[in-house]
Amino acid sequence: IGNIGFCPYVPALSPQNLVLLEAAMKTGRILVVDDDESTRTMLNEYFAGIGYEVTVAVDGEDALAKFVPGGFDCVISDLFMPGIDGLELLKRIRGEDGDVYFLMITGFPAIDSAVNAMKEGAYDYITKPFDMDDMRLKVERALHVKRTEASLKRVKGLFLTFIILIPVLVSLGILFGIFWKDR
Repeated sequence: IGNIGFCPYVPALSPQNLVLLEAAMKTGRILVVDDDESTRTMLNEYFAGIGYEVTVAVDGEDALAKFVPGGFDCVISDLFMPGIDGLELLKRIRGEDGDVYFLMITGFPAIDSAVNAMKEGAYDYITKPFDMDDMRLKVERALHVKRTEASLKRVKGLFLTFIILIPVLVSLGILFGIFWKDR
């Protein structure tokens, strides 16, 4: 890929730079919560290896201690854990930060737990064992939706600003026109 023809300031993107650009665009902050050490390690190493910032928690209590509203884009949590389970963790985290996307994973799938997780705001419900490429796609999709929603909020804010600003500017124009006309 070469320069963009109409803009001499945009450098040519080498394949290496494209990989770095793609990684920068898809990175996010993920909180991985699972009482199973092998699952935690696998998710941590995989997502950190492709450029995500990953924080791990051994259970729900540990996750709540590490969770900061706005500090994570996505939470991947096991459903069944001792103490605070994944469903309770989902409720508490979504109560603190409604913008975080929550992926529930479980080795004991049941329709009622899936329905409950989705009702409480989980973005997806994934059964173990899971394919890491499939997991990556689900995380990327969730982060894409999150970024799209954030962009729409900004556009909506700009639109509302213009709706309010236009009548004010027209009124000011009329007032200045009357003022300057009398001079």
